[in-house]
Amino acid sequence: MTLSSSEMGTAARSSTDLYRAVWRWHFYAGLLVLPFMITLAVTGALYLFRDELDAILHADLKKVEIQQGVESVAPSAMVAAAVAAHPGTAVKYTDPPRADLSAEITINTDGGERLAVYVDPYSGEVLGSLADRGTVMWTVRYLHSLRYFGPVARGVIEIAGGWAILLVGTGIYLWWPRRQGRGGVLTVRGKPGNRMFWRDTHAVTGILVGFFIVFLAITGMPWSNVWGGKVNEWANGNNFGYPAGVRVAVPMSDEHLHHLGQTSWSLEQARVPESSPAPDAGAGIGLDQAVATFDRLGLHRGYAVNIPTTPTGVFTGSVYPDDLAQQRVVHLDRYNGEPLIDMSYADYGPLGKWLEFGINVHMGQQFGLANQLFLLVVCAAIVLMSVAAGIMWWKRRPAGSLGVPPEPSDQRVFRGLLAILFLGGVIFPLVGASLIVMLLVDWLIIRRIRRDGHSAARA
Repeated sequence: MTLSSSEMGTAARSSTDLYRAVWRWHFYAGLLVLPFMITLAVTGALYLFRDELDAILHADLKKVEIQQGVESVAPSAMVAAAVAAHPGTAVKYTDPPRADLSAEITINTDGGERLAVYVDPYSGEVLGSLADRGTVMWTVRYLHSLRYFGPVARGVIEIAGGWAILLVGTGIYLWWPRRQGRGGVLTVRGKPGNRMFWRDTHAVTGILVGFFIVFLAITGMPWSNVWGGKVNEWANGNNFGYPAGVRVAVPMSDEHLHHLGQTSWSLEQARVPESSPAPDAGAGIGLDQAVATFDRLGLHRGYAVNIPTTPTGVFTGSVYPDDLAQQRVVHLDRYNGEPLIDMSYADYGPLGKWLEFGINVHMGQQFGLANQLFLLVVCAAIVLMSVAAGIMWWKRRPAGSLGVPPEPSDQRVFRGLLAILFLGGVIFPLVGASLIVMLLVDWLIIRRIRRDGHSAARA
């Protein structure tokens, strides 16, 4: 069957209109997302090596000389030394992850500060202190999530994550080969510095890292305020916040595990059990006996022990090492030392296991150094892709104009595209809200500016 010239023209216009519609929304997504993608990639790349960098940057506090044949000072003695140096209440003891690292004591000082005090485990000497979570890498982590700038900024990061997925989807469509051979598909054309070079650099780099951008966006979403909070509540909101099957037939407090310190995503809703003081309970076990119990139970080195400060409090030992199988949380009754709840990664539900695995890969932990180096390359590629997009746009845009791609001649082509965008907005509510704002800006402002510009030109 042979198409008439008019039918061929209609098909060509339809294809051009679809391309323009996708290009227009790819442009909007890039305008919104690319600055955040650069900051996320840079801070994320640094945070991949958080342990290594903190050990260098805070070597005076974290590094100690290994004393062969010398037993470590008792945890209670280290806590006493830390409190003597910084009067207050010790609320957490963190076991040294390695033999050449210091112990960390968290203190609520009498002056209202919360400090991390570092102690040499061989001599019991106080090496110094920082604000709790005051290391350089904690600062980088908070910059990565914009946590320093409040919930509105964190909402912006959530929006950027959703739009990044849209950016990849529309980018694949724009990249898709259309009879141009390999140029701009798998190879970079043009001379370094011209517009074609930057266009192809953006397209080829984007197609190589597109899958990983989507992966990082999705696995980063569990930390978001709105989407992450609601999914966490839905997935882990029952059974006192513990996965189904974990025995919690013990008295429970209103305190949540994430208020005590760092925890896994799956346990953010988990509530802390209570000790049951008996008339003859006495003072109960101390920190040294609790640490000995956690050692006997086989918690991975580097575990943190939350020290009870109330009569019904518990000793909570928790550790979240690179090996997911070693994640574990154990609550001990402060009077008899018996485990009240003992759970690990194996106890998470299917959704929790998949999300924790994705988060572990996202943070460069799951596959060791190879995981870190691979994601470092991905982060560098994201920066290159984003910079290339900015330069390409700057070179393409008309002087004094934003350079928004042209509208399709047939507005009906937007229907299918908007349906896909709407579906994404339902899944990610903040993204949907930002989509509505972007539509209004496009219809009420940008198109009016363009129409006025055309009218002025004709006059």
